[in-house]
Amino acid sequence: QVQLVESGGGLVQAGGSLRLSCAASGRTFSDYAMGWFRRAPGKEREFVSGITSGGGTIYYADFVKGRYIISRDNAKNTLYLQMNSLKPEDTAVYSCAVYLQKLVGGTPGYWGQGTQVTVSS
Repeated sequence: QVQLVESGGGLVQAGGSLRLSCAASGRTFSDYAMGWFRRAPGKEREFVSGITSGGGTIYYADFVKGRYIISRDNAKNTLYLQMNSLKPEDTAVYSCAVYLQKLVGGTPGYWGQGTQVTVSS
């Protein structure tokens, strides 16, 4: 079992920034790739960013490239997502997830509950 708890969401004006955190417990965090996903109202969940177990390879969805930065601190079992230049269309519930492998890909094995991010215009 893996437990994931996100924090850091909230309400921010367009152009602002937020930093999401995802605290993991239950397994050896550094063994697994991690990812951030989001689900906007009325839309399907979509991939935002992913990072391999050691942090050496990072992926971003095109719509966040240049604005978001994913990182991880394996010593603290924590995943981060720095979100800059936020837009109203970034409004969504953001969830972290664990891939039960070292590489990003396929369907994650565990999901967090999510944290709401709301960007006002």
